[in-house]
Amino acid sequence: MSALSMTSGSGDFPTDRHGWAELLPERQASRPLNGDRRVAWAVIGAGVTGLASARRLAELHPDREILLLDARLLCQGASGRNSGFAVAVSHFAGGLNADRIESWRRVNRINQAGLDLLREQVAKPAFDCQWREDGFLHAAADRAAIRECSHFLRYLEAMEIAHTPLDAQTLSARLGTAHYRTGVHVHEGALLQPAALVRGLADSLPANVRLHELSPVLAIEKGAPLTLKLPKGEVRADNLILATNHEAVKLGFLRRYLTASTLSGSFTRVLNDEELAGLGSEKEWGILSLHSGGATVRLTADRRLCLRNTAEYNGAALLSDRQLADRQSIHRAGFERRFPQLAHVPFEYAWSGVEGISRNSTNFFGRKGDNIYLAGGYNGSGVSRGTAFGTALADYASGGHSSLIDDCLASAPGAWIPPRPFLDIGALLTVRSRFRGVGLDR
Repeated sequence: MSALSMTSGSGDFPTDRHGWAELLPERQASRPLNGDRRVAWAVIGAGVTGLASARRLAELHPDREILLLDARLLCQGASGRNSGFAVAVSHFAGGLNADRIESWRRVNRINQAGLDLLREQVAKPAFDCQWREDGFLHAAADRAAIRECSHFLRYLEAMEIAHTPLDAQTLSARLGTAHYRTGVHVHEGALLQPAALVRGLADSLPANVRLHELSPVLAIEKGAPLTLKLPKGEVRADNLILATNHEAVKLGFLRRYLTASTLSGSFTRVLNDEELAGLGSEKEWGILSLHSGGATVRLTADRRLCLRNTAEYNGAALLSDRQLADRQSIHRAGFERRFPQLAHVPFEYAWSGVEGISRNSTNFFGRKGDNIYLAGGYNGSGVSRGTAFGTALADYASGGHSSLIDDCLASAPGAWIPPRPFLDIGALLTVRSRFRGVGLDR
């Protein structure tokens, strides 16, 4: 095969058992793919995008087998390693820009479409992923974030998005922390347990979807049909959907356009009644910082506090156990600044996760070759947006047309990222710039 007719992967898909999946009961994994298969449709990646694509393909092609492959165990990719926010309204930092309003509306339409799809999928058949749809809080503690709150409020008002401004006293009464000086409750959006969501979506797939975990695709041989090379088998497919987010680069796609940052956070043990009573009137909530490098904080339905406040360039890899233990000192400092009354409460779990980021914060959607389709690059908003992109991509690849497809196709072109070692330097500086002026919001 010539270089032009095959894309090769590194075969490097490291993982660990950390994350939200640790909080769930053990499950029986699906079998790795072994042997040769011939299918009409193959989907690579069983995160929210791949699950949405496989579900929609199964609905559109009920007489066809849909093959869904994942290099890892379910929930061990980014979809099971995030803070559990399904956003309907994106936060675009900076002052209101009339020239960008239509673009902002387009992104929020995609977010809302994904939220609507998830709501339906969680409810029918019902499964428990701690779904709570009452929006969440955007809050600020330091001067830069407080200034950003003013910009955010003007944006919400101009876009006619339902919201409630909150002062320091109200925030303290609701959350049990005097840390935040101002904020806003955006009414649309859902909180959830991300690993439980992924597991529930996988368990409720249509009967004509076949999931194989621990089945990394090492190379894609182009042709009719396409040939996917795996460690213990081969798949020939008429059509392929890539739902691997930043790891599309490992298969030769979006090189120079997509990179990744590694985030980390910690969970406390379960809070007792007295500790929970000291956390204000709300018994479950989520906070997104109004500083791009600020902490994400959750009080979960199962009475744990979760805080994520690091993001760094780590070569698109999870943190090692040693690195994660080191980052916990940063988690701890952020936790005790917010909840000094709970300084005695230990962390029980820690996790890291990798998010796909583009240089200009755009997303990627569309056809990437003969019968190859791709979606990814969610810049930290993948739960709802990935669901919308995955669903729309299945429709698009099947010859469909919709306003959602039009919105996804209208994503701005990706900005070019220089090759290594400049990539490493640029990515490092880009991620570090997120923390400039973060102060008390970390």
